[in-house]
Amino acid sequence: MTERIVLAYSGGLDTSVAIGWIGEATGAEVIAVAVDVGQGGESLETIRQRALGCGAVEAYVADASDEFANEYCMPTLKANALYQGHYPLVSAISRPVIVKHLVKAAREFGATTVAHGCTGKGNDQVRFEVGIQTLGPDLKCIAPVRDLALTRDKAIAFAEEKGLPIETTKKNPYSIDQNVWGRAVETGYLEDIWNAPTKDIYDYTATPEFPPAPDEVTISFEAGVPVAIDGVRVTPLQAIKELNRRAGVQGVGRIDVVEDRLVGIKSREIYEAPGAMALITAHKHLEDITVEREQARFKATVGQRWAELVYDGQWFSPLKRSLDAFIEDTQKYVTGDIRMVLHGGQAIVNGRRSETSLYDFDLATYDTGDTFDQSMARGFIELWGMSAKVASGRDIRVAGK
Repeated sequence: MTERIVLAYSGGLDTSVAIGWIGEATGAEVIAVAVDVGQGGESLETIRQRALGCGAVEAYVADASDEFANEYCMPTLKANALYQGHYPLVSAISRPVIVKHLVKAAREFGATTVAHGCTGKGNDQVRFEVGIQTLGPDLKCIAPVRDLALTRDKAIAFAEEKGLPIETTKKNPYSIDQNVWGRAVETGYLEDIWNAPTKDIYDYTATPEFPPAPDEVTISFEAGVPVAIDGVRVTPLQAIKELNRRAGVQGVGRIDVVEDRLVGIKSREIYEAPGAMALITAHKHLEDITVEREQARFKATVGQRWAELVYDGQWFSPLKRSLDAFIEDTQKYVTGDIRMVLHGGQAIVNGRRSETSLYDFDLATYDTGDTFDQSMARGFIELWGMSAKVASGRDIRVAGK
């Protein structure tokens, strides 16, 4: 029986060429697997037909947009996950769901190997292969760009020689990855980190310098998950899409960073994540009134570690699973409404309410009706500073000898 290889298929130049390239290099039949994670653009059927036109023996397509929003974006939101304080893990969280469907397809079609289109310099090769090792430990992995010397110029030449149904150009200098949680752009002109991004780079967001009128929105959460926008019930996917639209036209969610890649190099990245950044901002402000102080402080540390694990391709790791359990426990009372204004590249919270709030007006007020007993403060301060006071006395005593 001829060997079969499942290929993670995007519909773009590299993975389209990879179908024939893999076949010629290995003699195997290629099954193309396309996964919809809300990236928009072409229909799944168009992508499926292109894969078949490029020589795939089977083309498997999966609409995983709701699955991605519910099972991958929502945990990211609950963690307030921003890698290195900036990046909402746009690409990192899409790889595990794609891996899940690649392994499923490999089982269904009797494939022994899974292929992906990543290079040897990026994070995604690790995310794909570690995920495949975990969910399908018997499966082998290959990367045509990395392992079979499929460079972009060779891909263009191969496509032209074979007459593949691909419209491409040598002029597009950027590498772009996108899904409903956001959009990532790198390489080309951006590799000089002094160069400012040009307007043509952006697609999910409008220029914030000339925004429309301010847009006030109320986002309702239940246990850390957005369930309504302006009183209208929504699914997580609908919430992200709606805020992508409304925050996007205001230029919210543009991110320009140099980040530390897993492979040890620094890389300049441009991200657009209007819905994700608006939701994370709203969620964090709701946590500020519903999560107890020490729990919140520790959760910030956990969220940072969670983001690092996911960025580093450890979505299926035991530690990430344990951190998930802690984060989920913190969301028990994260229920309520956040009002925010979207305008000129910013998402600014100006109102919050919750029936599970820890904010006590009578304790917080400085006006008549204040229930805080200020007489307790003197003794509290004395005890709170006792350790430092004793240590300071010791320093003075020893220095005087």
